[in-house]
Amino acid sequence: MVLNSGYNFVKKKWSKADGLAKFRGDKNVAALKVSFFGPFYSGYNVVALDENYQYALIAGKNLDYLWILSRTKTIPEDIKAKYLKIAEEIGYDTSKLIWVKHDKTDSPYLNEN
Repeated sequence: MVLNSGYNFVKKKWSKADGLAKFRGDKNVAALKVSFFGPFYSGYNVVALDENYQYALIAGKNLDYLWILSRTKTIPEDIKAKYLKIAEEIGYDTSKLIWVKHDKTDSPYLNEN
């Protein structure tokens, strides 16, 4: 199960998307396929992960999709620099990344499993 949540500033409300993740092969390799829309799956590859599972660099099916995920509102500068370097080495144009300001604290989804 995958849960993506965020605050929609246009609608002024929290929203979430529940998805389904499946391993693409060996269950010891973090190469997944994830679906939020029925039978349509997309690549989701864990490229880097810190030792405490707080931050992850995720590559999509091609060089158009890249995410840095965090369990906190901010990412330490050393982690951010390390993940950006890895992404650039893979071939991503990190200047195109959109950095979201996480300033909402009233998410109804923070404590969901």
